[in-house]
Amino acid sequence: MLDWYDAHARSLPWRLGPSPRRRRYPDPYRVWLSEIMLQQTTVATVIPYFAAFTKRWPDVGALAKAPLDDVLHAWQGLGYYARARNLHRCAKTVSAEHAGKFPESTDGLEALPGIGPYTAAAIAAIAFGRPATVVDGNVERVIARLFGITETLDKAKGQIRSLAAALTPDDRPGDYAQGLMDLGALVCRPRKPACGGCPLSASCVAFEKGLADELPRRAAKPARPVRRGFAYWAVRPDGAVLLRKRPAKGLLGGMMEVPSGVWRDGEIALSTADADAPFAADWRVLPGTVGHVFTHFRLEVTVLAARLEDGDGIGDGAVWCRPERLGDHALPTVMKKIAAHALANM
Repeated sequence: MLDWYDAHARSLPWRLGPSPRRRRYPDPYRVWLSEIMLQQTTVATVIPYFAAFTKRWPDVGALAKAPLDDVLHAWQGLGYYARARNLHRCAKTVSAEHAGKFPESTDGLEALPGIGPYTAAAIAAIAFGRPATVVDGNVERVIARLFGITETLDKAKGQIRSLAAALTPDDRPGDYAQGLMDLGALVCRPRKPACGGCPLSASCVAFEKGLADELPRRAAKPARPVRRGFAYWAVRPDGAVLLRKRPAKGLLGGMMEVPSGVWRDGEIALSTADADAPFAADWRVLPGTVGHVFTHFRLEVTVLAARLEDGDGIGDGAVWCRPERLGDHALPTVMKKIAAHALANM
């Protein structure tokens, strides 16, 4: 595996590349930042964000000093904004409680905000050379095929982790972990794996039995529930629209939004819209709805609009913004969709 990685490692901006002869490790800050960004996001998407973040905040101390709103704004497009809030909290914790240095052990890393077992193992192995077992989706797929595990992935995770731990070497564990990840991304792909170019094919049960395309097996996904809600597009005489900050906790916490009501399961009656409105106004329903898919549910939003005589008394955390300046604020994708829908239907 290490020989294959030495020859085929991907060149990525947070890596130093293979180090077969002398021990050298990348900056833990860059490893940590990349791993947080890569959670449920592709490498191609992350690369420009990583470059922008490290140019703006080149070390953990700089990120710790940044206003949260700036971090959330820079995170737009990466999704799962709880990661950005935890990223900022973690940077502050490392700076304040660890003198700007990341702990080297998995236990110490897991004690930091936003760092779970996988991320802790990846940082420990890659940035500090600790023999930690790193198991992401790519590694799960490689191990499941290598050992011919036919149970569905949800039931086999413990077995896969145990097998992966038995293979983790004391020498160059970071390179080994990155090698398995690269193998899963480049060769042992989810569909149409390139078994002919795999360094493990001679030992692979799935290859021997012709099961590579079938493994790992996944349990059927339950239907994604639908939630519905209202959003309120308020326009001032000068054309500025109202935005406000969402509560710090909860989905999209701390982000700016087009004022919105509670997102409820099932059908909602239009007669309840006034109860969720940020203030009394002559609200009218815009045609159509805005759809957005979150991890665990689908959202359908009905947008109501009102033209106001003035912008007095809008409340704390709210601002007026010209439509052409919406990009100046940390608006999540669903709110950008709501804004585009309102602008197209006013």
